[in-house]
Amino acid sequence: MHRTFTRLAQPLSHRAGLCVLSALLGAVAAPPARAQQTSYTWDQIKQRFFANNPTLQAARLNVQENRAEEVTAYLRPNPDVSLSADQFNFYPLQPLAYADGILGISYLHERGHKRELRRDVAQKATAVALSQQKDLERNLLFNLRSAFVQLLQAKAVSANAQENLDYYDRELRINRERLKAGDISEVDEDRLELQRIQFESDLQTAGVNVRTAKIQLLTLMNDRTPIDRFDATGLFDFTDQVPALEELRKIALDARPDLLAAIQSVEEADLSHRLAIANGTTDPTFGADGGRNPPIDGYIGFSVSIPLRIFDRNQGEKERTALDITRNQRLLDASRAQVFSDVDSAYQTINGTLALLKPYKATYLPMAVKVRETVSYAYQRGAATLLDFLDAQKSYRDVQLNYLNLVGSFLSSAGQLNMAVGQETLQ
Repeated sequence: MHRTFTRLAQPLSHRAGLCVLSALLGAVAAPPARAQQTSYTWDQIKQRFFANNPTLQAARLNVQENRAEEVTAYLRPNPDVSLSADQFNFYPLQPLAYADGILGISYLHERGHKRELRRDVAQKATAVALSQQKDLERNLLFNLRSAFVQLLQAKAVSANAQENLDYYDRELRINRERLKAGDISEVDEDRLELQRIQFESDLQTAGVNVRTAKIQLLTLMNDRTPIDRFDATGLFDFTDQVPALEELRKIALDARPDLLAAIQSVEEADLSHRLAIANGTTDPTFGADGGRNPPIDGYIGFSVSIPLRIFDRNQGEKERTALDITRNQRLLDASRAQVFSDVDSAYQTINGTLALLKPYKATYLPMAVKVRETVSYAYQRGAATLLDFLDAQKSYRDVQLNYLNLVGSFLSSAGQLNMAVGQETLQ
């Protein structure tokens, strides 16, 4: 009975081992599953950027630190408590018989609304820090938008390079047949083959630019996603609906956080000057004490201490803060002038780009397609030279690439205009 079970178990164990081995070999031979690529829109990229960018997180912590300083600025002075003993008697040896125990308490009374002014200055400093944080977001958002546009542009150039290469390969197949038929010489065929390296180079360069733009986007989002699993999608095109210059100026004056920070800095300087004046006033210290002085049962007393501010009346701080008001007003004027300069420059740049894009889209792109198709058709039938054919291919490639670069310049100019205005007026 035992022998039969052993003989049956051996084949079963052998078959199970073969099954396991087959499964392992199948797993090794099977091609690995391709990692799924996730494509993000501009709004999704912004959300991840605001949530994960470490520079923005540090700026938010700075605002919280300023709010904590508001608590410190509004604290009241602490009272002082003192306990003392005096008149110990050691002859005769009765040290506590006539000892005098004294308990005292005192409190500094701040005049001139110093506490309230310290709170107001701290609150205004928090408001300035918040505006500076928003201005940091404005600048970093421009960097994010630039990287996003670069990725869209690189993808468009890559797609165009692939289309050019595919078209040229079709032309090469036709001309190889012509070589076999004796319609063209071997030298012309070699020259055609050599020209293909330019299209391959364009495709490889575009691929590197795509990966570089992805790395920049991922860095700004503080994201460690592999670049092969990350992508961005968006409309790579232009619009000629640009708001009027006066409207953009008005929006910028209301929306620019750096201008608001400059205004708030003037207000903070004014509050600091008022606080400096208040700090020049005299603060009395009120005190009370009580004790036991044998043979008297006990006593209580009151005191007022008033410093004589003969030499130090906070003159230096008063003068410094008064000058600081003027300095911040001049900085406000400079910030306002910078706003107008940024808006005007961005407006002129985007309109200059539009002036080139419109004829490109309406005239030059269709013309380049027509010339390439016509010359290719003529060359295949011997009605055009090889030089004409190569020149038509190069002209089409240059026009297409210039157009894509102009669209990228327009989108970058739109980002510059949004940054100058302080909000997204153009997508």
